[in-house]
Amino acid sequence: MSGFTTRPEIRGSFGMVTSTHWIASAVGFGILEQGGNAFDAAVAAGLVLQVVEPHLNGPAGDLPVIFHDATTDRTQVLCAQGTAPAAATIEVFEQLGLELIPGSGLLPGVVPGAFDGWMQLLRDHGTMELGQVMTPAITYARDGHPMLAGVSKAIEGVAPFMAEEWPTSAAVWTPGGEVPTPGELFRNPDLAATYQRLVDEATGDTREGRIDAARDLWRRGFVVDAIEDYLATAEVADVTGSRNRALLTRADIEGWEAHYEAPVEIDYHGYTICKTGPWGQGPVLLQGLRILENFDLAAMDPMGADFVHLVVEAMKLAYADREAYYGDPDFTDIPLETLLSRDYARDRAALIDMKTASTDQRPGRIPGFEHWADAAIARAARDFKAGTGASVGEPTMAHLTERKGDTVHLDIIDQWGNMVSATPSGGWLQSAPVVPGLGFPLNTRAQMFWLEDGLPSSLAPGRRPRTTLTPSLVKKDGKPWLVMGTPGGDQQDQWQLIWFLRLVHHGLDIQEGIDAPLFHSQHFQGSFYPRKANPGAMMIEPAIGDDVIADLRGRGHTVTVSAPWSVGRLTAAIRDEDGLLRAGATPRLMQAYAVGR
Repeated sequence: MSGFTTRPEIRGSFGMVTSTHWIASAVGFGILEQGGNAFDAAVAAGLVLQVVEPHLNGPAGDLPVIFHDATTDRTQVLCAQGTAPAAATIEVFEQLGLELIPGSGLLPGVVPGAFDGWMQLLRDHGTMELGQVMTPAITYARDGHPMLAGVSKAIEGVAPFMAEEWPTSAAVWTPGGEVPTPGELFRNPDLAATYQRLVDEATGDTREGRIDAARDLWRRGFVVDAIEDYLATAEVADVTGSRNRALLTRADIEGWEAHYEAPVEIDYHGYTICKTGPWGQGPVLLQGLRILENFDLAAMDPMGADFVHLVVEAMKLAYADREAYYGDPDFTDIPLETLLSRDYARDRAALIDMKTASTDQRPGRIPGFEHWADAAIARAARDFKAGTGASVGEPTMAHLTERKGDTVHLDIIDQWGNMVSATPSGGWLQSAPVVPGLGFPLNTRAQMFWLEDGLPSSLAPGRRPRTTLTPSLVKKDGKPWLVMGTPGGDQQDQWQLIWFLRLVHHGLDIQEGIDAPLFHSQHFQGSFYPRKANPGAMMIEPAIGDDVIADLRGRGHTVTVSAPWSVGRLTAAIRDEDGLLRAGATPRLMQAYAVGR
């Protein structure tokens, strides 16, 4: 390494586990030590993240995974993104007088996805029994885990509202009527009992059969029974200031399951970057790389104003296309081949002025799809009528904007070359009430749909919301090499892009790149309620230097300087050609950790 880093780049040959919480990382590595593979470790760590970071993800949330199975030599995406309920139509929300789907309560619920996704990953690619991988999460929920300051703060912010409007949540998150203090042991006995019952009652003749039995208990057994009983009468307050009922039903949950699909890929300077399809924002990173291929990034100072300006301007263009053209490809013909083509990217790159920041929303105009571009520009300029009732949007990294993005992430590589990158989210404690007896809330992901007909991201029954969750896997010379990701809503692909460019073009190692000053654009329309755009706005860490910040402002950027060490929560792991494993994790928020040997 060329200089000081906050932590060493972890190196070894046995295995690497890195995640946004040290307990989850330790649990995952413990599974590897017991002889499990990367998939076993990912499931165990992922379930623990639901327990220790409940303000950022939960059992009823969403789960995209991108992974490489060394046995089959296949790279795939596991999509555990639940779909909109059958009753979720634009007309329903129009009748309620709403311009946006609220970011809290029961109305924005889609089918719970995370649990079924983790179980499918374990069944099809893991080696361990259900009880082995679920025991750590059960133990921490039952016996307690040290309360994170961030969780305590999240509970404190909604405790009065929960006490008045969401009593089922108050019972779980404020036991005895008190907000848990940072560092104290916190227990969720209802969640522990739910997961223990799944293990105890999941019987079958084979390991795979027992895992499928747990999935069935969730979708057709006692879990969905409890959800159905609650939703039959529940009418709860949300951000609209009114009380609303859920559109989600038992039939929606019974009729859905996670599935596998091929990743979307591009080649970039000898690397193959693999992402989710356009039902997630993953292709936006690929579009950014395609645009940046037209510039000599290696000649730029990776901490300089030209680099920052160029990346921000490229992201503005890529995200403008995200807003215009992304959505569930099972429902809409998405022009992804054009969006990822070099000819299209060359035209987009020509729009970048290296001396002046753009303040316009500029989606490309693809023949036959121009109306989508026009609609995206019009939406970004609107001031939507937004409520101010309950907790809104996605859980907060408060400095990013009032109520914007965070979730959890993990990256794992084992000794056999299996690789997993997962970004679980949804089912946040502050966004929806707890289902009585289960110990967890439902999710609010439908807030990402538009209540306007004819768009690729319009609300429709059975459609996947265009999520921001975006894990990454990269191949080098055709061989699986890197897994990476970060929480952060709309910022996820921005922070990953910056880190990856500094790795590829400037030789920063994993930890150097993670520690380096980060930045992101806030120019484009946000994915979360209340869906605001901030033309020309960006945020940057002060470590970049006063001269760079002044230069950026001189080019017309509206720059907000964050608190030191407060932007981004990146983790990453690499498997080099000689079998050497490397990993790193962000020091920001003092939670994430890489473990390996």
